[in-house]
Amino acid sequence: MNKQPSPVGSATSGPAAFDERLSVPSWWYLPAVGLGLLLGAEIHMGYPGVRSWIGYLILVPLCVLALWRLGRSRVLVRGGTLTVGDAAVDLAHIGRTDVVAEKFAKQDALGPQLDPTAMVLHRAWIPTVVRIEITDPSSEAPYWVVSTRRPDDLVAALERGTVTS
Repeated sequence: MNKQPSPVGSATSGPAAFDERLSVPSWWYLPAVGLGLLLGAEIHMGYPGVRSWIGYLILVPLCVLALWRLGRSRVLVRGGTLTVGDAAVDLAHIGRTDVVAEKFAKQDALGPQLDPTAMVLHRAWIPTVVRIEITDPSSEAPYWVVSTRRPDDLVAALERGTVTS
C-alpha cells in the first residue's frame, strides 16, 4: 500500500474557472413538503388503517426529491471545456457571448428570438441568462442559452478560456 498522498488535483484538469450549481431557493422545500402532505391527506381520507399513511410516506419524499432534482444542474468551466448540465463544448468553439439580464429581454430571448435548435438550460428562479454562440461546425445548436446568477463571472471565465486556447 502506498503511504504517499497523491498530488492535489491529479485526477482532475485543475481548478474550475467557473462553477455554479443552479439550486432552487431553500425556502421552496417548505411548500414542497406542504404539497406532499396535502396529497398524502387526499389518500389518507380514502383508506382506513395502515394504508392511509402510505401516501405520506411516498409523496412527501417524492416532492422533496423532485425539487432537489430540479436544482441539480451545474454550469462549469474547467480544463478548456464548458459543461452545462449534461452537455459540453470545447472553449475553442465558443463565439460571442451576450448577457440577457432584463426581464423583457429574457422573455424575448427565450420566446420569439429563440432558435428551435438551440440548447437551453433555463431555470425560472434565476434572473439572468447568457447566450453563448457555438462555432463548432459539427454542433447542431447554433448557440446555448444558460441560466446563471453570476453572468459576468461566466463570461469572464469563457473569455479567459478562449484566449488561452
